[in-house]
Amino acid sequence: MLVDAIEPELLTLEENPTWDIVPCLPPVKPLGSKFVFTIKLHSDGSIDRYKAILVVFGNKQKFGLDYEETFAPMAKMTNVRIILAITTSESWKIHQLDVKNVFLHGDLKEEVYIKLLNGMSSPLHDTICKLKRSLYGLKQVPRVWFEKFRTTLLGFSFLQSSYDPSLFFQRNSKGIVMLLVYVDDIVITGSNKKGYHYNQRIVT
Repeated sequence: MLVDAIEPELLTLEENPTWDIVPCLPPVKPLGSKFVFTIKLHSDGSIDRYKAILVVFGNKQKFGLDYEETFAPMAKMTNVRIILAITTSESWKIHQLDVKNVFLHGDLKEEVYIKLLNGMSSPLHDTICKLKRSLYGLKQVPRVWFEKFRTTLLGFSFLQSSYDPSLFFQRNSKGIVMLLVYVDDIVITGSNKKGYHYNQRIVT
């Protein structure tokens, strides 16, 4: 069953695409990685399936070489409570969004290399993977994902709050749509029902 869980994860990594296979030239020291498994359960507690996630050994990264900044804004609990209060008083719909393979949406700026996964082959001798996308385990993953998310929202006429950088809003004659980000969890609400559903599709 664990092997079956790895196959869809590898397919996702290949479709994105996540890396280029390149020669391993000194002084490059590629990072290791491994698959981490979680168990998805049915409502009765029985096992539904196993899910595999490729995790890079980010503890081996070196500052200034494999990564620079790691900070990413997170929603302030005060703002979470305020938005929940507004949503309740105005009878707005509120929805928590689940972005599939969220960290794979981030584009890496630094040069990060990992060893070939077990089972991967290359016609060239002594090759490694040069990452194009962020992967779980990398120290810069939260920042990279948030920056991609932020630029995407700004491209769709959202404004970013100067008080809380994790809060985005879009206002027009039909109402307002608000998005709040906490790492990879996204909450969306607002009075503009059409914009609510439209932007829900954008971020997922």
